[in-house]
Amino acid sequence: MIKAILVFNNHGKPRLSKFFTHYSEEVQQQIIRESFHLVSRRDDNVCNFLEGGTALGGADSRLIYRHYATLYFVFCVDSSESELGILDLIQVFVETLDKCFENVCELDLIFHVDKVQYILQEIVMGGMVLETNMTEILTHIEAQNKIEKQEGGISANTTKALNAVKNMSPNLPNLPKNINLPNISLPNISFNR
Repeated sequence: MIKAILVFNNHGKPRLSKFFTHYSEEVQQQIIRESFHLVSRRDDNVCNFLEGGTALGGADSRLIYRHYATLYFVFCVDSSESELGILDLIQVFVETLDKCFENVCELDLIFHVDKVQYILQEIVMGGMVLETNMTEILTHIEAQNKIEKQEGGISANTTKALNAVKNMSPNLPNLPKNINLPNISLPNISFNR
């Protein structure tokens, strides 16, 4: 089972963290720090999986990762998962992100968290792999994008409301532009005691 999916940059700043096993916030932060510490110190010419840290479960857990440009993609799994299968899954995830964002970069993960989470949910849910066929994943993402465009979001709804009011204005009765009100004299009232 996949326990967590972490993406952090070369400096250890988390850009995506999805935990499928319940951990307290403090333990989650410790797992992120430990994972970065373990993965970032490894040479590029060694294998991409290693035993997980103590916070993750020690010998029963493994870290399987890939390093792309400025980002580490780390899958924290238990011993029942295939290391090579997870490496392929990371490749599918990154390629899908690359197709959706056209040369995905760290800023895409920061500014489009909702879309990245949706892509991840198409691939993995509840710690179990749902889909590995990138064509199928992209089909679902395109369908979601069509729905979002049809609904238009908040800004489009605001524009629709303003246009509706503008279209209604010729049907509204004409109000006088200059209204002269008589001068009303108010009595002098003193509030001094």
